Amino acid sequence: MKVLAFAATTSSQSINKQLAAYAGQLLKSEFDGNAEVEMIDLNDFEMPIYSADREAESGIPEQAHAFRNKIGEADAVIISFAEHNGSYTAAYKNTFDWTSRIDMKVYQDKPVILLATSPGPGGAQSVLGSAVGSAPYFGMDVKGSLSVPSFYDQFDAEKRELIDEELIAQLKSALATLKPVQ
Repeated sequence: MKVLAFAATTSSQSINKQLAAYAGQLLKSEFDGNAEVEMIDLNDFEMPIYSADREAESGIPEQAHAFRNKIGEADAVIISFAEHNGSYTAAYKNTFDWTSRIDMKVYQDKPVILLATSPGPGGAQSVLGSAVGSAPYFGMDVKGSLSVPSFYDQFDAEKRELIDEELIAQLKSALATLKPVQ
């Protein structure tokens, strides 16, 4: 199984990147030791801010095609959403907007696990709720979602893993839905 994982942010210090990486490793260790988990960085898909005028003038940037191709090559996707002012980061929204101009089914009906975390008690639930709610329109087959509140209290930075047993169980339950059928 080939899994694409990423944080929906461009922050080099992203706690959502840490969560996505942890989820990918947990999938490998608990459910499919042969899984190939590819972590991508949205910085590699930076594009001009989307506008209809820019699209008419220059077409769709190659980075949008590359992002869509990465999704197409995967069997499943893990996304961890950072929340900026209760919504998607500008970087993710722009990447998504350009890619949706190729095909509205950006996620190509792939099974997807949606995650979100923040330093505070809200756990980026607003952006996670938006992502889950709009998923069917964009070809996401959401198999599970999880908000991790108070990241720094729930995640051991040295071991790079969640420490709260309930959150671990919830994440494992979501990831189990990606386990290949034998």
